[in-house]
Parts: sequence; structure tokens; C-alpha cells
Amino acid sequence: MKNSKILGMTQVALLGAIIFVLAFTPGIGYIPLGVTRATIVHIPVIVGSVLLGPKKGGILGFLFGCTSFIINSFVTPTITSFTFTPLYNGGNMWSLVICFVPRILVGVVPYYVYTGLKALRKKFPSADSGKAGAVYNAFALAAAGLAGSLTNTLLVMNLIYFCFGKSYAAAKEITGSLYSVILGVIAVNGIPEAIVAAVLTAAIGGALLRFLQKRQPTAV
Repeated sequence: MKNSKILGMTQVALLGAIIFVLAFTPGIGYIPLGVTRATIVHIPVIVGSVLLGPKKGGILGFLFGCTSFIINSFVTPTITSFTFTPLYNGGNMWSLVICFVPRILVGVVPYYVYTGLKALRKKFPSADSGKAGAVYNAFALAAAGLAGSLTNTLLVMNLIYFCFGKSYAAAKEITGSLYSVILGVIAVNGIPEAIVAAVLTAAIGGALLRFLQKRQPTAV
């Protein structure tokens, strides 16, 4: 039991370190796109959720939120940073909700998507062995990655709309329909991010699962 706890803490620490390396390496973890940023920092969170479960995934999601808070508060704030930190002019406690809650859920949702699809797979034994089983597992991992990424994008952008709609529109000088702009950000940033997350989660998660299964045949 003690060794298991130490292993779990080590795994979280390693993935947490990857999150911070990605986040604070310029142009990699948070890719600047004018007044917003695309991200791949959520990839270790999603992989951690699938491999380690929702509790450890939630911790990794919290670390993801910490990087966003630090960057928007102190490192490279933008004109819309108030939506992620109360320390930026115009921010408030809702900024912390937007900064942390969606990111924590990024570490929770993928686990249930993956395990839900695994449970569904058990109803079809022919899809649970050989090449078919490998393909289905890759599909389940990709679906988990897609769900995790969309959880982040959809929650963040919709919370911004409901909590900071007028301020966000003023900061970006939007005179027309704000929600049309929100949908545009989801389409331009969120969908490509989700596709990348699906591919990387299937590739990285699949490789790690195969490694774990070789060391421990009963591993998930």
C-alpha cells in the first residue's frame, strides 16, 4: 500500500512537471494567437486522467489551472486576462472559477469517457481481442482526449460569455453578436485543439497502457 501511494505521487509529480514545462516554455504549451491562446497543456492532464483515475486527474487539472493563473497574472497577460485572474484589472472571483473549474474537470471527464467505452466494449467480445481490441482501445482513448479538450474549451468560453460578456466584448471591441464570436473561437481554436488532443491521447495513452500491461498484466 505504501509503495502504491509513493508510485501514485511520483506519477502525478512527473505529469505535473510536464504540465509546467509545457506551460512555461514560450510558444509551446500556450500558443499565442493575438488576444487569446491555444493550448496543449491539457494533454498530460487527459492522459493522467485515463491512466491514474479522476482524483489524480483532478489534481493535474488543478495544476493546469495554476499555470493559466500565473501566466495571466504575472507572465504574459493579455487584454482578456481578467477572465482568468482577479489580479488583473476587471477580474473578480468568477475569474478563479473560469481558471480552475474547467481545468479540474479536464482531469475527470476523460476517465469516465474511457471507462464508459470500455464497459460498452465488454458487451461485444469480438471487439475485445486482437487487432479489433487494439483499434477499439485507440478509439476509446481518442474519444477521451476529444472529450477532455472540449470540456475545457466549451466551459471556459461559455463561462466567459455568462460571467464577463460585456467586459469581454469591450476588451475585444466587439460590436455585433458576442456569442457568434464565442462560437468562432470554439470553432477556430477549440476544434483543432480537440482533434490534436484526440490523436495525442490515443498515441501517448496507448503506448503507456501497453507498457503498463507488460509490467502488470492486470493493469487497465
